[in-house]
Parts: sequence; structure tokens; C-alpha cells
Amino acid sequence: MSESTDSSKQLFGYVAEFSSAADLYHAAEKVRDAGFRKWDVHTPYPVHGMDAAMGMGKSWLSALVLAGGITGSCVALFMQFFTQVNLYPTVVQNKPTNLFTLPAFFPVTFELTILLSAFAVVFGLLVFLMLPRWNHPLFESALFRKFSDDGFIMVIEARDPRFKKEKTREFLETIGASQIEGVEY
Repeated sequence: MSESTDSSKQLFGYVAEFSSAADLYHAAEKVRDAGFRKWDVHTPYPVHGMDAAMGMGKSWLSALVLAGGITGSCVALFMQFFTQVNLYPTVVQNKPTNLFTLPAFFPVTFELTILLSAFAVVFGLLVFLMLPRWNHPLFESALFRKFSDDGFIMVIEARDPRFKKEKTREFLETIGASQIEGVEY
């Protein structure tokens, strides 16, 4: 029974360990220059300059937060202005019911801006990271478990267009990987 399940498994990718952060940094530059797109590095601590070594651009998350914030501001101002000025003008201590009442709307506008910006981040990341995901193939890798303690790990996924089973393994060996493990799912 286990033989049939093993033959039905597909290769997720290769997990490679490097001896130091500097070795991983230089390997990341070589992988980037080789044209791989579906790969990542995992280290026990942040490595300065790794984003540049991986060829990562600016995050799209700031645009999502801006869109959420602008939406929150517009919705809050519209709701307050429409209800307090047009629909049901509330005159308090002879204050005007027109555009000059705008400063009174700032607290609610600020709060709704922050709230919708936060929602945009949470739900945007859930969609982008394809969460919730109950299990990931990398969690089965013994080599991958080392990254949170003392390992410097690189993962190249098989779904990358440049991934070739034997050539990618040889490439990882040539750039200095001390151990390489194939991960199946």
C-alpha cells in the first residue's frame, strides 16, 4: 500500500542547507541570476540585504493599505456628512450644519481609516498567501525544521519554469549546498 502512495507523490521541490548566512546570501544571488522565480530562503534571523540578493521588488502591500485607508476615509466622511448635514441636520449649540462642521468628523474618519486599512492587510495577506493552509509540504522536511534554530535553508519549488529535477540538484551542489533534500507531496 505504501508503495502505491509513494509512486503517486509529486516532487514539491528541493530544500538545500548552507553553512552560513554569507553562503546563503551568495547562493541567493546565483539563483536569482540563474532566472529562478519560485524560491525562497529561510534563516533563524534576518539577513541584511537578502531582499536585494533575491531580486525582490517593493511590496504590493502598501498600495493595498492605501486603498483600504482611502476607502475608510471616504465612507466615514460620507456617512457622517450625509446623516448629520443632509438627512437629519443636528444643530448643537448653534453650530452650522454645512461643510464647516468637517472638524467634528475627524475622530470617526480616523478610526474607520485605520480599521479598513487593517482589514485590507489581513484579508489581502490571506488571499495572497493562500491561507488558511492546514499543512505545507515543507513541514515534512527534516532539513527545513532546522531553519528556525541554526540552519540556513533555500527552497526551490518544482513549479518554477526553470526547474529541472537533475539540473537543479546539480546547480544547488555547485553553489555550495551542504545538504539537499527532495520534498514530495
